[in-house]
Amino acid sequence: MEYRRIKDQDKDGDPAIEDVESLRVKALLDVPPPIDKTKWKRKSAVTLALTFLTSSQAILIVWSKRAGRYEYSVTTANFLVEALKCTLSLAALARTWRTEGVTEDNRLSTTVDEVSVYPIPAALYLVKNLLQYYIFAYVDAPGYQILKNLNIISTGVLYRIILKKKLSEIQWAAFILLCAGCTTAQLNPSSDHVLQTSFMGWMMAIVMALLSGFAGVYTEAIIKKRPSRNINVQNFWLYVFGMAFNVLAILIQDFDAVVNKGFFHGYSLITVLMIINHALSGIAVSMVMKYADNIVKVYSTSVAMLVTAVVSVFLFNFHLSLAFFLGSTVVSVSIYLHSIGKLQR
Repeated sequence: MEYRRIKDQDKDGDPAIEDVESLRVKALLDVPPPIDKTKWKRKSAVTLALTFLTSSQAILIVWSKRAGRYEYSVTTANFLVEALKCTLSLAALARTWRTEGVTEDNRLSTTVDEVSVYPIPAALYLVKNLLQYYIFAYVDAPGYQILKNLNIISTGVLYRIILKKKLSEIQWAAFILLCAGCTTAQLNPSSDHVLQTSFMGWMMAIVMALLSGFAGVYTEAIIKKRPSRNINVQNFWLYVFGMAFNVLAILIQDFDAVVNKGFFHGYSLITVLMIINHALSGIAVSMVMKYADNIVKVYSTSVAMLVTAVVSVFLFNFHLSLAFFLGSTVVSVSIYLHSIGKLQR
């Protein structure tokens, strides 16, 4: 009987030993997985690229002016931006065709119903992109980087109206902070004018924000309507219509100048760099959202605002006031809160 009881205990197992084994297994499960160095390097690369491109965008636009005006045609510059983005999309598609072959989701052939939705965002982006040149008559480069964040508010409100997506309380609080931060950054204590940016500058910034927000929300709705469709195909058709609308803008606004002086009249190395920057910025945003996340984009935007301000001190004699520093800090916090609220929604 004693032998049988001991044998049964060995069969059932010692509870203490089982507890030790369970703790050992749990400890192994709690160990974080090894860091994927390739993924980390890719994420770091696209983050640095977006930060650099975003911070230099406004600087290049201001730098491309001569004696306070643009010697080149801004409509031709916009056309070249769309053409370069279209070319990059085609190059990405060609790579996909070589590796995966041509499928129903990555072929360029399409239907009228699918293509007919792209002219609307293309037209909105056309007006928005033209405005971003003319707004610098009223706003400096650091101020532009601050004010263009107003598109976060327009995007959030349009998300609620068009896509019926609810906003969290954190996001609404972030909107209030964003407005306060933008206003604080524009305070002008050394002048009778309360704000550095004039009324016309604020109006242009608000119109740009509305156009950018509506175009972004509308484009997202188009893309998500057919999720399996290759993003490069969708970008290609959007950029094709962007090129077409910019051709119309050239004919309406700068036809005589282009015919008499030439398409590339007034272009300089800075103008070429600006065009490349604009095209790569659009590609970089999509890469960040694919290989990184929204938090990374938030940090890139916040750092870019400060980098633009610091560089402008040396290039354009920008005065880095306490109001601007505090305002940019509040804007950075509001962008971060908006992102956190989006993730927690």
